Amino acid sequence: MPVNDAHRHLGVLPAYPFYGGPAVHPDLRARATIDELIADLDAEGTERALVIPNYGVPDPEIAFSFNELCVEAAQRDDRIRAGLWVSPLDRDADRTAKALSLAAEPGVRALKLSFLLGGRPTDPACRPGLDRIFAAAREHDLVVHVHTSPGAASDIDEVGTLVEHYGDDVKVHLVHFGGGMSGHIKLVGSRFFDWIAAGKQVYTDLSWAIGFAPRWLAAEVDRRGIGGDRILFASDEPWGDQAGEYARLAAAAGDGELADLVFRGTFDKLYG
Repeated sequence: MPVNDAHRHLGVLPAYPFYGGPAVHPDLRARATIDELIADLDAEGTERALVIPNYGVPDPEIAFSFNELCVEAAQRDDRIRAGLWVSPLDRDADRTAKALSLAAEPGVRALKLSFLLGGRPTDPACRPGLDRIFAAAREHDLVVHVHTSPGAASDIDEVGTLVEHYGDDVKVHLVHFGGGMSGHIKLVGSRFFDWIAAGKQVYTDLSWAIGFAPRWLAAEVDRRGIGGDRILFASDEPWGDQAGEYARLAAAAGDGELADLVFRGTFDKLYG
């Protein structure tokens, strides 16, 4: 089945001593060049992809440095769309302003936020930066990608406030569908569907999802009759596994209308 990938990364990070261990490169399939990225898309059979700067090492300058590479990739190959790394932190204001100056470039379709490198959605100190980022997304009709994972600043209780505050007129993509057990249950149990019913422009992908979550989400979409057009396939390469992510989501989505939306249609709507 042809696949559109709504979330993968470009750029090679330096080795880093994560969690007090030795310096390592856990993202083995990180790609440094556009040629390598295109070769991966060809090998996978991926028709379209949203490409975002690689990050994870606690130095935001590294993630910001890959913005131009992602824009170049999008302008070189029409199968590729670019996401720009941005930050609401005051210490990153100049770098974010430079990133937002690229928002109107051909091929740019998203702005990427992650609170893993600092800040918090509910911190008043981050509000001016968040307002600027979401204003740029509104102006240029861009999607705001936000990392989610359990606990701390990336928890859905925190990140969900962005949907509530900005989601009326800006598209918000919740990466990793809450990122773990608590987030999955909160979202499938009610919150994801409540936001949709309230008119919020919320989207998600199921990369990193625990095994039960794709099945349950698909069942709830069928039962409630809404939400099928808000779910996207994402590999999160090189941190995810394209083949494994595809197999898990394909098993849950089946081969009908939901699968067509998840693997192709919704990507075309947001990023095509």
